Amino acid sequence: MCRKQITFAQIFEFCAMEINSFNQYIQRAIIQNWNADALTDYQGQTLQFHDVARKIEKVHIMFENCGIQEGEKIAICGRNSANWAITFLATLTYGAVAVPILHEFNAEQIHNIVNHSESRLLFVGDYIAKEISPNEMPHLEGIVNIPDFSLMLSRSEKLTYARENLNYMFGQKYPKAFLKEHVAYHKDSPDELALINYTSGTTGFSKGVMLPYRGLWGNVDFCINRLGKYVKSGEPMLDILPMAHMYGLSIEFLFGFCNGCHLFFLNRLPSPTLIAQAFTDIKPALVISVPLIIEKIIRKKVFPIIQSNRMRLLLSMPVVSKKVKDKIYEQVYNAFGGRAYEVIVGGAALSKEVEEFLLSIGFPITVGYGATECSPLISYRDWHEFAAGSCGKAIDNMEVCIASNDPRHVPGEILARGVNVMLGYYKNEKATKDVLDENGWYHTGDLGTMDADGNIYIRGRIKNMLLGANGQNIYPEEIEDRLNSMPMVSESLVIQEGEKLVALVYPDQDELINFSPKELEDIMETNRHEMNEHLPAYSRLSAIRLHNEEFAKTPKKSIKRYLYQA
Repeated sequence: MCRKQITFAQIFEFCAMEINSFNQYIQRAIIQNWNADALTDYQGQTLQFHDVARKIEKVHIMFENCGIQEGEKIAICGRNSANWAITFLATLTYGAVAVPILHEFNAEQIHNIVNHSESRLLFVGDYIAKEISPNEMPHLEGIVNIPDFSLMLSRSEKLTYARENLNYMFGQKYPKAFLKEHVAYHKDSPDELALINYTSGTTGFSKGVMLPYRGLWGNVDFCINRLGKYVKSGEPMLDILPMAHMYGLSIEFLFGFCNGCHLFFLNRLPSPTLIAQAFTDIKPALVISVPLIIEKIIRKKVFPIIQSNRMRLLLSMPVVSKKVKDKIYEQVYNAFGGRAYEVIVGGAALSKEVEEFLLSIGFPITVGYGATECSPLISYRDWHEFAAGSCGKAIDNMEVCIASNDPRHVPGEILARGVNVMLGYYKNEKATKDVLDENGWYHTGDLGTMDADGNIYIRGRIKNMLLGANGQNIYPEEIEDRLNSMPMVSESLVIQEGEKLVALVYPDQDELINFSPKELEDIMETNRHEMNEHLPAYSRLSAIRLHNEEFAKTPKKSIKRYLYQA
């Protein structure tokens, strides 16, 4: 594949121009930040933008010499790392279609996705390489190890030759040096397929979401225009969320890279201890998180302190309260590195109790809303303008409506339309027609309301909604949110058994040793009575049943409800 070399004058003009395609953003970021730090594996090697460009070019040479064509599929499966990022960028800037696969999927799921997507190559991390069986993916031409780009498997002489002679071919193509003016990438068109993202979902069935370049561009462009004024090029960002999930891919990785930030990857299992240390060491300029991370920090480190009798007394005294809240704010803010412009929460609902506490101390937190099918952003609001309990307003280039005769008071399905919306589900026309209507609206499956200012409030999933004995709508998420803030409750799930509601509770493991089984049952019964005092008769709990292990979750940490239905 031949690409025309660009001149210095064109580079200058390119860096000043308005960006209207995704690959232009990648190209500009590399050229503008050539000698700046770009990607670092936490506590490991750092690559500068010119190093990234050189590695991308080598992957392009390998693709070209083993016959990969534009539009063909390249699968990527492994934990976050600099080389994962390079593989993804190389795939899209070549014009091939990326198929990012969550490393948490089991071997059978990986095999199915590779086969279903018709991927020609599979790039894998160390752990995944040990789990998969190449024989289960008979159409693959090769498997490439992400850590060093060596070949784990080759069924093609062209691929073997290209990898063995890669450095030689690179030297032949650029005998003097690889320079800025050599960076020229595939010119993508808005509706061209960029990637297929297979979501596990909470229904147990994985669908391949076909996302066009305009969807990636729409997310990056919005973030650069809205967040780029506060998060500057060169500043650090920490990538915690899996890049194979659209939230982590678009908002942490692609925005950060296109904005010229220095990205750090946790390429090991992100334990709470490791995340806390990384926040302290890196001091990210922006924190992108799922509720689970925020809630664990607040519930474990903050609530036990402020809920003591002495602290309650101090917080009730107006003059003292301000100083106490300032001190608490400082401690919480420093737990996230002490530098972030704001903390953006998405992927699932944030506990109402935790949100109210953070807002009460003036913490810079905001909640966004999205879906894989929207690449993923649908709504967001800067923390200064964030309305409590909402998930922001429709972002630029997107519109949202509520399918209800009274959207302010009666929940209806949330519909979204605009630049970010998918092309459809790969090889699944029926599923596509089920969620994309003839007017271009994507039917999210979420229930919500919208206030007069356009702020969106999510009530729950349509599929999760339960019907009371007299036809009343019951939203289990609202009950669970309240229950999760009660003593000894780590997480909960409300299910329906006949006409009765039962809460399954996974107890707080850190405190479990302090109570006998009988005492624990008494605590849960007290919780149930207290809960029911605040609930209408049709949604009261008939029982709380202890669950002896953590609930199975999707990659965005939503409980897989279908596994626990009665």
